[in-house]
Amino acid sequence: MQRGGCWLSTDATEPVELQSGDCFVVSRMPFVLGSDPALPAQDAADVFAHSPTIANYGEGEDVALLGGSVTLGGPAASELLGLLPPVLVIRAQATKDSPLPWLLDALDREWRADLAGGRVVCNDLLRLMFVHALRLHIDTTEPATLGWLAGLRDAPVAAALRAIHAAPAQTWQLKTLATIAGLSRSAFAARFKQAVGQGPVSYAANWRMRVAAMRLLGSADSVSRIATSLGFLSDAAFGAAFRRVHGVSPGQYRRQSALHAANPA
Repeated sequence: MQRGGCWLSTDATEPVELQSGDCFVVSRMPFVLGSDPALPAQDAADVFAHSPTIANYGEGEDVALLGGSVTLGGPAASELLGLLPPVLVIRAQATKDSPLPWLLDALDREWRADLAGGRVVCNDLLRLMFVHALRLHIDTTEPATLGWLAGLRDAPVAAALRAIHAAPAQTWQLKTLATIAGLSRSAFAARFKQAVGQGPVSYAANWRMRVAAMRLLGSADSVSRIATSLGFLSDAAFGAAFRRVHGVSPGQYRRQSALHAANPA
């Protein structure tokens, strides 16, 4: 929110009043911005019909906002979105020690300059803004509501999570992960489970299957090739591990997903 103030409303949350300097992230749902949450919503396509950046509607003080959208991909995208609140509001005072104000200023200047490569720079700035907003959310939210994101607040657990995410084909053992975390096996296992909600070996196995699911959907590689790339010695072992997590075989998962994509209704 660069200038002025307004109300932010969604179907899943109570209206939130925003002031100059506040930042907000809305995930997975439509939202409404207005001078009064009781007013009927107007379609943004109609309000911005004459200009993609300037709208004149009704009466009240001028309001200026700057923002954009971020699309998440990869095996953890759906789980990350599931852990985010529908509306995340970061008040202006909370951003004083954060790069967010600088990034917002850089985004504004880049967008207005309209230079070569400006769209690429703006996209990168938006991704950085989302990361820093997510960091603030992790640092200021009760761990019990963060799910596996809470593990990122614990340095030893975070080190193990980075290792697991970076090498999904490895068959991770408790001893190896505990060494990476710099803890004894028992202390690490208890700490990881408390932060993430499941044991480290189980988490690693489930992560491997999330990566497998993304490769099945995002590539034309055969099931055998995907199984080999994830460290499985046979298609049967891969199929059994995949079925334990997703409830169907890899081939069925791919066919069902393709059918759903072709007929979303």
